[in-house]
Amino acid sequence: MTKQHKKFLQKIAAEHGTPAFIVDHDIIRANYREFKKRLPDVQIYFAIKANSNPEIVKTMFDMGASFDVASFPEFMTVHENIKNLPAKERQDFIWDKIIYANTIKPVETLKELNPYKPLVTFDNSAELKKIKEHAPDAGLVLRIRVPNTGSVVELSSKFGAHPGEAVDLIAQAISYGLGVEGISFHVGSQCCNFDNYVQSLSLASAIFKEADLRNYPIGFIDREGKRKKVLDIGGGFPAQYTADVQSFSDLAKKLNSEFKRLFSKDNVQIIAEPGRFMVATACTLVTKIVGKAIRDGKTCYYLNDGVYHTFSGIVFDHQHNPLHAFKDGPTQVCSTFGPTCDAFDTISLVDELPEDLEIHDLLYAENIGAYSVASSTYFNGFPPAKVVHVNKNR
Repeated sequence: MTKQHKKFLQKIAAEHGTPAFIVDHDIIRANYREFKKRLPDVQIYFAIKANSNPEIVKTMFDMGASFDVASFPEFMTVHENIKNLPAKERQDFIWDKIIYANTIKPVETLKELNPYKPLVTFDNSAELKKIKEHAPDAGLVLRIRVPNTGSVVELSSKFGAHPGEAVDLIAQAISYGLGVEGISFHVGSQCCNFDNYVQSLSLASAIFKEADLRNYPIGFIDREGKRKKVLDIGGGFPAQYTADVQSFSDLAKKLNSEFKRLFSKDNVQIIAEPGRFMVATACTLVTKIVGKAIRDGKTCYYLNDGVYHTFSGIVFDHQHNPLHAFKDGPTQVCSTFGPTCDAFDTISLVDELPEDLEIHDLLYAENIGAYSVASSTYFNGFPPAKVVHVNKNR
């Protein structure tokens, strides 16, 4: 990080206090453009669970993104951005540009969603029965179980129909009078094993072919009157946390090759649900040292943010964001802890930091935009970090 940017972060901390969660919307826009440049035929459905801050959702909306939601409150967060559109445009947006990608939905949620005629995912027979009764106007996308080997967060043990059951579930949905529009999958979050995508695309292609052979009408009618199938390739696109993470451009080359080999643009619409890729690198946390101790000869720093707040990704996302000091000087291995009374609130036992830092000194953590503040609590009464938005080039 440059000295100029460090001064900028310190200025924000002085103005807004700490902990300060700083969102750089220029980086979000750059990440969006990078995705579209590498995968031009894929429509972005931003997974807002990665960071559901309304300002971020607004930036993605303005860039032309669609949205992946996984709860009714997330659905309404998107709805707030489109409420001023004319009624017809608002309905068309929901129909075309929002997918409710949580395969398990409470009955109450289905009832709330049905008037909007949403696109929703499913992966089992019991869910189909609920949808038939409580959201019969929904369009359906079948989520299949696919390899998650090597992904940081594995999802296949909880979600996805076995590929061998897929066509039978499609048949069941059609027998209920429900419209099945396509197939979705998720290779696991922060996926650096690109073969997961290759295998998943082959499975989806085989299911489409079998359904066609059995004359099951999968798809939706587009604005030109053509029937198209939805292929939702989910998320998992790796954020560049460190230099050794395989580049997104390498993955995009492989995906484009498989798209061309397995699917036709004329009858398949490909969508994706990037979340982490869009926001992880766009956010920085500035936190303050509120306590210092030497334990067994090791320096321990206590901060005003921790795992119950912005560092929740350590627990829920298996992601560590190293802390850095604004002060220069020789470093040593230190422990860093959050502010709560719980020993579980341990940020790291191996942060490389100067040993001569004092109370009130500031630290920062980069690339902390995904699955961080989204899981913040008020445990022990400590509030989440203050969110500060930076929009230099708006």
